[in-house]
This record gives sequence, structure tokens and C-alpha cells, in this order.
Amino acid sequence: MAGDLRIGTSGWNYPSGAGTWDGIFYPPRRGRSKGFDELAYYAEHFDTVEVNSTFYGQPRPAVTRSWAERTPDGFEFSLKLYQKFTHPRMFTERVTRALAAADADRAAIDAIARPNDADLDEFRRGLEPLAARGKLGVLLAQFPPSFKNVAPARDYLAGLLRAFEPYPVAVELRHSSWSDRVAETIAILNEHRSAWVQIDEPKFRFSIRQNFLPNVKGFYYMRLHGRNAEAWWRHDRSEDRYNYLYSGDELKEFAETAAAARELVGKVYLYTNNHFSAKSVANAAMIKQQLGEPVEGAYPPAFIERYPDLRSALTPARTSS
Repeated sequence: MAGDLRIGTSGWNYPSGAGTWDGIFYPPRRGRSKGFDELAYYAEHFDTVEVNSTFYGQPRPAVTRSWAERTPDGFEFSLKLYQKFTHPRMFTERVTRALAAADADRAAIDAIARPNDADLDEFRRGLEPLAARGKLGVLLAQFPPSFKNVAPARDYLAGLLRAFEPYPVAVELRHSSWSDRVAETIAILNEHRSAWVQIDEPKFRFSIRQNFLPNVKGFYYMRLHGRNAEAWWRHDRSEDRYNYLYSGDELKEFAETAAAARELVGKVYLYTNNHFSAKSVANAAMIKQQLGEPVEGAYPPAFIERYPDLRSALTPARTSS
């Protein structure tokens, strides 16, 4: 029996910037009904979402409880781990800026930036309302390209996975040192029943090599970041990195991979992260179309006009508001 297939986007709330979703996927802010709920609207179109906000701040129970209440039964949230767990340098820089006025010394900053049991407990408390309602998908541990396969990193990864048992954890590794010693990497992940995230993104000199095969039977996790190589490393705004629309031909390999993985694992999660101007929404819908999955929900005329290749698969909304 084929496994459960879930296709969605990375994030659902992009209210500002040149790549906003307002007026494209969501109604324009001006004239929008007062009770309009972006998350509830999103959940009419997809049955899962990958949450980015938990990378920038610990999840709060009141917030995650609200998410659970505003989405239908069966909807799942995959949560990105807090940056303190996966991007210590980024977190340290943030703490340093915050404490600069207090003239804190380096030892104090390092102590604050180091993950501890209280941080782990706080994250677990934050996700519990989703777990209790059966709406927790996967925890995503996304590491930066600077996270290399050396002994301290291997020990840290194993400890982090151990700390978040029994939740399913997907691990995104980007440096080739992990694929250079593939058996060692898979052994760490398999010991904790964690999936090796399969990614598509612009390549760099030490990009990880992938074979797109599942490493565990429980679940499979894929993320499509886009291929905007020109703006990936140098850009005026961070959102520019994700200004890329996959063509139908480019998506076929990922649709076929998801279909094949579905025959081997219990669940397949596929998220599109090229969020600029709701291109991730368009590409997620295109993958569903290619796989013969229902493309649910009504889409506003502005969205269909911007992404005409989807016209035959989409149900037009009666009005754009």
C-alpha cells in the first residue's frame, strides 16, 4: 500500500516585500474581510505546511494551539527547529547585538548562546498542542553549509536527535563532507529513525551529493528551495533568493521521486520554499497536478493570471476578494 503523500509550502504568511502573497494568493489587504484567516484559507488548498517562524523564535503553546484550532482534522504542521539548535553562530551574533549595550563579556554571551535543557523543554512545550491534536508532522533540523562532518558535529547531531525522541526529525545537511562519508551519516540518522532531507538548491563548491533514496521506512522529506543561483549568495533582500519558478519539466523529477518514495515509506512530505510572489504555491499545485492528486481550493483570478500553466487544474474563485 502506498504511503501518505503530503505536499505544501514552506510558510504561509508573507505579508510584505516585493514578493508578498497579498493580492496574488491571498486577497489584497485593502478591502479584505475583517475575519479573513490566512492559515484557514491556506488549509483549504493544502494539507500540510512547513513552519519557518519557529526558527526565529521558540514556539509558544498558545500560538500552536491556535494553529490547531484553525485548521481541519488531518492537517499537519512540520516545524523548523529553533536557530539556537542548528545555527549557533547566527544565534550568537544576534545575542551579541542584543547585549552590546550591556557590555557583556564573551563568556557570558557564549553561555547564553549554548543550547541547554531549558531550551529543549521550551520547544517541546510549544509543539505539544499540535502533537496532542495529531497535527504534528515532522521537526526539521536545518543545518547551514558550514556544519561539516567532524567528530564534534557528529556527536552534537546524535545528541540533538536523541533529545527530540520520540518525535520524527528530518535533518537537512548541505556540506559534502556528510555525503563523502555517507555510511557514517546514515548510521547516525537511522539509529534515531530520522530522515535525511533531500534538497534542491543552487550548488556551491562543497554542495552535498544526494541519491534521493529514503534512508528510513517511516517517512521521506524533500524541500525545493529554487534555483536562483544569481541571487542565492549575493542579494539586496533575502527574499530575492527565493524568486524562482520551477518549470513543469524541472518538477517532473521531483514528482516522480515523490511517487517512488511513496511506495517505500509510510509518509512523504514535499515542501516548496521558493516563496517569492507565491511561486511556491504554484509549484506545489503543479506537483500535485503531475501526480494526479486533487488540486483543492479555489484560486483567485490574479493567481491564475500570473501562473497560466495551471489554468486547467485550478478552480477559480468567484471573486478576487
